[in-house]
Amino acid sequence: MPLKCGIIGLPNVGKSMLFNALSNGNAVSANFPFCTIEPNEGKVWVPDKRMELLAALANSKQIVPTSIEFVDIAGLVKDAHRGEGLGNKFLGNIREVDAIVHVIRCFEDENVEHVAGGIDPVFDKQVIEHELRCKDIDTLTKRLEKTAKSGPKGQQECNVLKHFLAELERGNDARTIQIEDIDQPVVRDWQLLTTKPVIYFANVDEATLVGKKSPHLMALQEAVAEQDAPLLVGCAALEAQLNGLTDEEKQFFLAAYQLTESGLTKLIQCAYTTLDLLTYFTVGPEEVRAWTITKGTKAPQAGGVIHSDFQRGFIKAEVISFEDYAAFKNEAACRKAGKLRIEGKDYIVQDGDVVLFRFNV
Repeated sequence: MPLKCGIIGLPNVGKSMLFNALSNGNAVSANFPFCTIEPNEGKVWVPDKRMELLAALANSKQIVPTSIEFVDIAGLVKDAHRGEGLGNKFLGNIREVDAIVHVIRCFEDENVEHVAGGIDPVFDKQVIEHELRCKDIDTLTKRLEKTAKSGPKGQQECNVLKHFLAELERGNDARTIQIEDIDQPVVRDWQLLTTKPVIYFANVDEATLVGKKSPHLMALQEAVAEQDAPLLVGCAALEAQLNGLTDEEKQFFLAAYQLTESGLTKLIQCAYTTLDLLTYFTVGPEEVRAWTITKGTKAPQAGGVIHSDFQRGFIKAEVISFEDYAAFKNEAACRKAGKLRIEGKDYIVQDGDVVLFRFNV
């Protein structure tokens, strides 16, 4: 099941434009509320310059990067948890993603209507977060009513439910609440919206992107600084213009704005990191391929990402770090220099590892 990031925000903040830029897709982007109703999904390649070097060294025929999915979810409005706008449909779509990209408008444009009537990114941020908390409070209240009827066997869960409800009602998100390890499974089972990690994307105009001071952006930066969450600054309209350009044209375009990489590249990499993911590689004459695993994954399970037989019949893994592969130029030289390691079933695969799995089924 591919990991997904949901792109959310109030209507007309640039969500669909950002999604289109990410996926080169054709999600509808228009100046009216709820132009997105059904969520649009797009698979996005994760940029990784290491693959180009590995392919050159191994003389591989093709490069196959890993990917992550982004979902463009309909705009939320105040009181969505009570059914306003698309209400529960929107909130249900968020439940299905692994992380949230919260797009917040930080630019003035009289030609683009704002659903709240004016530009106030801190207010926009608070509206979304309040609606997610309200939905979680509703979820937990119903769960508590049901669990309380189960008698003594449900007492521990009731205690945790009451603790979470109290914190949410104080305005704290579920992801900030400290719990014992023993309670982790039951909390995951609740599928709370505010447990999901958040990336804030400040959608600014081109002038702000190249250094003009923006009171809207500064206000949002101050509000987000209190949270343990990344804030990326980008211009969805500019990113959309990069679509269809060659790599050389993109670099020329970005240089004109004194940028070394696009906001989309930063967003994709940030999403990958936020989801606690890492990449390992398989290298051969046919292809260099990147594989996605979560941090802490052991060798047999990492092999299972390629094929279940690799995990079921795991014998060993031959591992070279990317740095050693780059330094010694090929597998044979790494082996001769003692840089190829034989690892067993307890080895935790590291980011950038070049791995060959040995198995027998």
